[in-house]
Amino acid sequence: MTKLQIHGREASDASDRDAKAQAEGFATVRQAHESEMAEDYVELIAELIEIQGEARPVDIAERLGVKPPTVTKNISRLKEAGLVSRERYRAIFLTPEGQKLAEACRRRHRIVVAFLLSLGIDEETAERDAEGIEHHVSETTLEAFEAVVTRAHEKH
Repeated sequence: MTKLQIHGREASDASDRDAKAQAEGFATVRQAHESEMAEDYVELIAELIEIQGEARPVDIAERLGVKPPTVTKNISRLKEAGLVSRERYRAIFLTPEGQKLAEACRRRHRIVVAFLLSLGIDEETAERDAEGIEHHVSETTLEAFEAVVTRAHEKH
């Protein structure tokens, strides 16, 4: 199989990494999967509040493509985690901690989308792909994405 070279360095495959490094990589992915639900929910709640003035469970269910009981269960988890507040049969609001997480998620999402667009990816695909990438990208990689986008904008 042909190895890819970027900036004079060969891109390694999994067989080149030692067991500890590989285990750390998988642990990072598992941790990202665990936080995906919370991040998706707080990002969507912030968006709904911005657009509609409130985030109702029925709107969250519709936007995420899940059943209302799933939303209820996950909102309870977010409430326990201190990310949202809600009174029974009322709209859902972000706590200051939830708002902070939502802002961080939106920032990551915008940077990933901008990076993908800078590669020539169409907007629909960039938005869809960013939904997965944004949960798994490290701060170091995110900063590199942002630098590429900034350089591309400076050229134009």
